[in-house]
Parts: sequence; structure tokens; C-alpha cells
Amino acid sequence: MKVRILTSACRDLVAGQRFYGRQGADVAEYFSDSVFADIDSLALYGGIHQKVFGFHRLLAKRFPHAIYYRVEDGITVVVYRILDCRQDPAKTSRALRSAGTGDSPEY
Repeated sequence: MKVRILTSACRDLVAGQRFYGRQGADVAEYFSDSVFADIDSLALYGGIHQKVFGFHRLLAKRFPHAIYYRVEDGITVVVYRILDCRQDPAKTSRALRSAGTGDSPEY
């Protein structure tokens, strides 16, 4: 499958990099590398994860983040958000309700 990442997910990734960057540049880089490795795995495993709030949710392996995505036409995985699992579930629900609105593919 192809993997497409929306601008909203890229903004979430940058926010995570900034947060972990305060702990050191190496940690921010490790965060990005780890999350991108998880996203890359969706090319093989997209669609097998539990659905939460109407999206498939892949829990990141090394950081407390979740990658929310949908499979479109059975051939493309679209990543909508990359959210911190430590936040209030109501905030996550609100973020996902507005996911993809006026968004464009980034990568």
C-alpha cells in the first residue's frame, strides 16, 4: 500500500519534535525516526489496527503517541493525526473530528 501523510499529521510531528527537543536534539531526532518507522510499517500492515474514534490507531512503539489513519480504496493509507496519548481523550476526539478538513497531502 501507499502511505500518504496529511499536513495536520506533519504539524503534530513537528510539535512532538519540539517537545522532545527540549530534552535534547538527539531525543527529538530519535522521536522523528521512530515515528516515521512506525508510519512506514503501515505500507505492510495498514488496516489491521483497532479502530478508535472512527480511525485505525497504531500505537507508536517507543513514544506515547498514536498514529491515526484510514485506508482509502484499499490501496492507500492516509495518516491524519499523530497525537500524544497522555492528553485528555476528549481533546483527542475533537482533534480527530476536525482531521482532514481542508488538509492536503504532505508526503
